[in-house]
Amino acid sequence: MLQVHLKPVWQQADLLTVDSLSVSFGLDISAKTVVRNVSFSLRPGRCLAIVGESGSGKSVTARALIGLAGRHARVHARQLSFDGTDLIGLNDRGWQRVRGNGIGFVLQDALVSLDPLRRVGKEIGEGLRLHGAVSSRQELTQRVIALLKLVGIPEPEIKAQQMPHQLSGGQRQRALIAAALALDPHLLIADEPTTALDVTAQAQALALLEETKTRGKALILISHDLAVVSRVADEVLVMRQGEVVERGTAAQIFGDPRHSYTRQLLDAVPSRRPRGSRLSSSTIGEQTEPPPVQSPPTSRPIVLEATNLVKRFKGPDGTLRAAVDGVSFELRSGETLGIVGESGSGKSTVARMVLALEAPDEGAVQFEGRAWTTLAERERQPRRRSISIIYQDPLSSFDPRWTVGRILSDSLSSNVQTSRKRQERVLELLDLVGLSKTLLDRRPIELSGGQRQRVAIARAIAPNPAVIICDEPVSALDVSIQAQVLDLLGDLKRHLGMSYLFISHDLAVVRHISDRIIVMREGRIVDCGTTEEIFINPRSEYTRSLIAAMPRFVCDPEISRSSTIFERGVA
Repeated sequence: MLQVHLKPVWQQADLLTVDSLSVSFGLDISAKTVVRNVSFSLRPGRCLAIVGESGSGKSVTARALIGLAGRHARVHARQLSFDGTDLIGLNDRGWQRVRGNGIGFVLQDALVSLDPLRRVGKEIGEGLRLHGAVSSRQELTQRVIALLKLVGIPEPEIKAQQMPHQLSGGQRQRALIAAALALDPHLLIADEPTTALDVTAQAQALALLEETKTRGKALILISHDLAVVSRVADEVLVMRQGEVVERGTAAQIFGDPRHSYTRQLLDAVPSRRPRGSRLSSSTIGEQTEPPPVQSPPTSRPIVLEATNLVKRFKGPDGTLRAAVDGVSFELRSGETLGIVGESGSGKSTVARMVLALEAPDEGAVQFEGRAWTTLAERERQPRRRSISIIYQDPLSSFDPRWTVGRILSDSLSSNVQTSRKRQERVLELLDLVGLSKTLLDRRPIELSGGQRQRVAIARAIAPNPAVIICDEPVSALDVSIQAQVLDLLGDLKRHLGMSYLFISHDLAVVRHISDRIIVMREGRIVDCGTTEEIFINPRSEYTRSLIAAMPRFVCDPEISRSSTIFERGVA
């Protein structure tokens, strides 16, 4: 793409002006204001980041800028203009001219945002077709493939012909970025564009966003990953409960925050804290300070052992491909074993085989010293409650009709027979995960993201399992809720003695919580060792590349640009 030589910042006109933006839902007395008096301006070639906890008003602010705040939303502002166009009161046809062509929007939830009945290539090419940006079907196909290559999707010709559910989460997110960039808009609004991406794909996406800035495009970035924000943003707005509580340059916000809430957010970031230390102020039971971090003794009994696991799937071209190829590991009592790797490395397939939801083509898993994957399901069933799972998206794993009380009661062992005993155990579970009993009659949709994840953890520990599979349990959470959940998992492990198989693409999170780590690539284990060994002296060049790709606080005065926290001995 052509490079654009920008005028100095002080000579540029504002592309976007927002003055006293407020958004409310409902009418008259019942109206609830969720965004209050937000003001900022943005020039070409600049990035404004909006950060804050879930419910702070970040996404509503972004959606108001493109007329998608919601049917029942009431949007007010002294001024809301884009490239000389007054956006207040714009009709549907006016918004259609602005969206896509003038303002691109990358939605957060790729699986919901992509049409499940339309091929990925058609979804990406829709804007090009509607705006008449291509003259033939052949040109449309070429542009779509070029966009898929631009965002780093492998085998773009094949992926363009697939349905959204056939792509990994990271690939779906990159497809959304490609669709938003299709018409080369002047302003790109990206709502959590890297949340579902592994560290390598995240680095590619960030490089793409930075390149978009250098071409003179304006960027609004909404993210709970503060390290990502520190790399890309020029200015940062910190929002809490619908209001801006602090604003400033990225260097000021991350290097010298003034507001206590901003400092609280930064303190919750795992990469800024010693491994194993508490990230939040909340505690479980009497625990106030964690014990010193130690490698688990090898004398502890092995509770789970995988030997030479192999799983093959038929690819889009009809050939068999090994998603998992010769994977072996062991998990000891009271240990957290982290599994990291890029999207498509085989992490989740390993988890499904451990849970006996997928049968290995070769190899086997033993659980508590006895056969597991080689058994018939009727033989496994009595032991199934000894292995639980915490899913990445608890909302989709809950029955939406059930209340919290019924979800937890259903997860209890059949040994808890009387209704009184079941009720007592449900209340005990809520207390263990720091939730109020007032939530018992609520349904999942009525809970916040953090509350839902805590219910998912309560459900997982309900039958007193020996092992819990944690499959991306915090990737969708903002930094403060993530901190609470990580602290909760650590407290529960110490109190209940359970073992975790912790799968995540977030290396900072895995580093913080794991005792040992295995690194996977293309279905194989390429590195393994204690957390210190992996991060301080990795044996594999691939592991070194993953660590190098981790986003870091480039504005943090405590960490120089030429060194990393791991090189400084924090790990």
